[in-house]
Amino acid sequence: MLGWMKKSVNPSINGVTGKECNSFSTSTDGKTETICFSDDAEYVDPDPGHSFEDVEKQVFGTSSIPSMSGFVEQALSMSQNLSETVMKGFRPENVPIYATLVNAYMVFDRWFSSIPGPTQPNRLFVYSATSHGSTSHVKKQLAKGYPQKTIFDSLHENGLDFGVYFQNIPTTLFYRNMRRLKYIFKFHQYDLKFKRDARNGKLPSLSVIEPRYFDLKGLPANDDHPSHDVANGQKLVKEVYETLRASPQWNETLLVITYDEHGGFYDHVQTPYVNVPNPDGNTGPSPYFFKFDRLGVRVPTIMVSPWIKKGTVISRPNGPTPNSEFEHSSIPATIKKLFNLSSNFLTHRDAWAARLSTSSDRGRREQGLVRVSGRGGAIGCCSKRRSFLEQLPDEMGKTMNVKEAHEYVKAPFQGSYEQAKRLSSWRGRVGHCRHEVFSNY
Repeated sequence: MLGWMKKSVNPSINGVTGKECNSFSTSTDGKTETICFSDDAEYVDPDPGHSFEDVEKQVFGTSSIPSMSGFVEQALSMSQNLSETVMKGFRPENVPIYATLVNAYMVFDRWFSSIPGPTQPNRLFVYSATSHGSTSHVKKQLAKGYPQKTIFDSLHENGLDFGVYFQNIPTTLFYRNMRRLKYIFKFHQYDLKFKRDARNGKLPSLSVIEPRYFDLKGLPANDDHPSHDVANGQKLVKEVYETLRASPQWNETLLVITYDEHGGFYDHVQTPYVNVPNPDGNTGPSPYFFKFDRLGVRVPTIMVSPWIKKGTVISRPNGPTPNSEFEHSSIPATIKKLFNLSSNFLTHRDAWAARLSTSSDRGRREQGLVRVSGRGGAIGCCSKRRSFLEQLPDEMGKTMNVKEAHEYVKAPFQGSYEQAKRLSSWRGRVGHCRHEVFSNY
């Protein structure tokens, strides 16, 4: 997405030159045919591999250190056509909104995903600095909800507000705490509320924009996930940016645009693999028993604020430890810093992660706004009964089209939302009854 901007937007960016190559095989000392990085990226289908196992092959190849040499070889194991696909990047003119923002504001060229794995574990790190031992999409755990504390809880403890503006479904419900009745009014339909809140100067301290994860008739997905058109993602970023620029809160707003993981596409920057702290003592499942002691592949991250000097490029951070890096846990760490939260760090990882900073770090309390791209989960709900995951017939997912799946996951959440609103109006009579929203990926 940003690699070729080194050539035509800002030479300070650690991007690509076209001399970055991968061999068809990593076991022959590079003596086989190679594919070098090019600038003719286009529509992508099928989706490149980015499971924990896939990333292991992409990053290490046959080496014991992250040589970043196995992308082509891993892609070939899935499809012949993918070997070239993963070695392509967009010309800046084909992602013009990003090119404009990178030129006018700040880009991080050393921001890594939190683990070498897929979407959901990395998304969990964004707001809780841990995936609670998950290295893959564990459907039952997603349905049950992850138990860790989140930055949303810390904000609430400190009397600060937050809001989740979602388009299809709010994947932040994969945190169990976010299903509590006290948070039900924190969720807003993006199309109905975001522009109005921004126009009226009523955006909360932290706003989360969740993109559209499904292609629907007249409403294309805008999360940049293959096989979705990245032009729609550019439109979303432009809309959010222009909405904020017109808001009376613009002078106290920080917009962060990032991606949950690299999607299986090539990067030449070695992933950090030493002195990365395990967040909470959890380890991944067999057969790898991952210790969460190294980071994933670099992802595009842009920061926008009227306080940022034009064309800023941020690489290695200045603390809080000599080996700290920018990664998804930097988001909760930065929120804690900006708002001077009295709550403890969420895990050892956000205590270690680098913090974002701008010239606005002069005691001002900024609004925060985060957009995280990538495929999210579908949400269902129920109250005091089995989760939708347990009720879903095994063959249903194989026969549903996208529209049917969208309606299936949207309707239950909407029903639970309406139910919770009714409950909140007479919560004094609820007694000890506890209502929760269950989700299904």
